[in-house]
Amino acid sequence: MPVPASGQPEKPAVIDDIKQYVNWFRHSSPYINAHRGKTFVLMLSGDTIAHTNFANIVHDIALLSSLGVRLVLVHGSRPQIDARLKERGLDTRLHHHLRVTDADAMMAVIEASASTRTLIEARLSMGLANTPMHGARIRVVSGNFVTARPMGVHEGVDLAHTGEVRRIDREAIERHLDAGEIVLLSHLGYSPTGELFNLTVEDLACQAAARLSADKLVLFGSDAGVVDSQGDVRSEVLARKAQRLVSQYRAKLDDTTAPHSEMSRLLGAAVEACHGGVERCHLVSYRKDGALITELFTREGTGTMVLRESYEQVRPASIDDVGGILELIRPLEQNGVLVRRSRERLETEIERFTVIERDGAIIGCAALYPFPDENMAELACVAISGDYRGGQRGDALLDTIADSARQQGVRQLFVLTTRTAHWFIERGFVETPVSELPASKKALYNLQRNSKVFFKAL
Repeated sequence: MPVPASGQPEKPAVIDDIKQYVNWFRHSSPYINAHRGKTFVLMLSGDTIAHTNFANIVHDIALLSSLGVRLVLVHGSRPQIDARLKERGLDTRLHHHLRVTDADAMMAVIEASASTRTLIEARLSMGLANTPMHGARIRVVSGNFVTARPMGVHEGVDLAHTGEVRRIDREAIERHLDAGEIVLLSHLGYSPTGELFNLTVEDLACQAAARLSADKLVLFGSDAGVVDSQGDVRSEVLARKAQRLVSQYRAKLDDTTAPHSEMSRLLGAAVEACHGGVERCHLVSYRKDGALITELFTREGTGTMVLRESYEQVRPASIDDVGGILELIRPLEQNGVLVRRSRERLETEIERFTVIERDGAIIGCAALYPFPDENMAELACVAISGDYRGGQRGDALLDTIADSARQQGVRQLFVLTTRTAHWFIERGFVETPVSELPASKKALYNLQRNSKVFFKAL
């Protein structure tokens, strides 16, 4: 029996505790190594922050940071807003499950958001209390990282200052994460004209996870996750199944002035994040102490993990893909974003196309048309399914096309566009006069369409 410094043998119960701790640590070490350097987005609802277990959650967040996990926290303040509205004698107004944020309500939103953000920052400033790492400095940064736009008028109801995510400043957030700081995103978004908008925390969390290419999105709720018919928590749910569950939950709610259930909101956010390219989303309970650590560092977990259910690949197109490409590009052709292509033309040019395939469906495509005499090539017919935007699939297509062009000796890539100029500018394309196009392409230029021309050197 081990003998400590005091000379007295250890008690059997203490030995068992030590063994359990050592075994847990050994089994968690692969996860510690796998998570180091990865980006996790954690959604903290207002109910999470108000719960008595939030102090323990903050402790676990600080622990994740100390283990080298890059953390983005997205906080809400739904109950805090409701409380402030009640203090002012104002009613909570909902339309299609969204808060109607008029000028008076917006003041309550700003106050609730500010106090909630300050509370989170204060708690994290304590570091890892009552541990050997007490006093370790954990830096938290927040700011105007989220650009928003108004949701506008829906069915005659002006949602006023209720908004949706327009852009997330990924580069700025990445710089702070690279510096070892925790980034805190409020549910307030800012417009280029200086207006403030109230965002739903679930939408902001899934948008942030998708646009940051996060490795995980963790969503805190009152329940541990999705339960089966026996009342047991399901450890895994495929995104396709989760989407059906969301539809079932919401089909039961006909009243457009009532909020969606918490589970339908969380599952909906997880599904959207998966569609945006996030591989794994986790639903965990804010009521259970240690739920976050158990979910991330044990094989069994404690909540429900929502997984992307399909394998995607970027590959050259074949004649069998013609129908899928036509179905993909038809809405964009109808909206004037893309030039119309007949089935016959597509069949003759199919070898110029590259596609993204998911579960046998074509969800993205692009074409390369070389002009060998000028060492140039046109990038054309770039399209991503509306259900799968936000996951850098366009970048994957562009990279594949660019590699193919280089192998063919192409030195410059050009594109003609009427509606997506900024997307190409953000990827290094530069606007160029039409006169710089290859002669044969310039002769076919459509003056009525008046497309802008952008070039990129390879």
